[in-house]
Amino acid sequence: MLENLFQLYKIGKELGLSKKEINRVFLFDDSRYPLFYKILMIIVFIFLGIFVIILGIEASRHIYPAGTLYSTVRIKDFRAKNDSIKFK
Repeated sequence: MLENLFQLYKIGKELGLSKKEINRVFLFDDSRYPLFYKILMIIVFIFLGIFVIILGIEASRHIYPAGTLYSTVRIKDFRAKNDSIKFK
């Protein structure tokens, strides 16, 4: 994506546009409400950043805390429970 941005700058320079004119296209300066679109773009980036941070925190959580062993429940434990229920 960054390569595409550099290519667009090169194309703009080849067309004889100044850096200010190229930036105007990228920052919605030629639209009807440029300030609104800039603020909207900033808000979207903030929400995406928060989403990525929350997703990273949730992905890093483990079922078992550090230093503990896995569950020690075995199938024969359930068999013993089932046998005691049958005899009642």
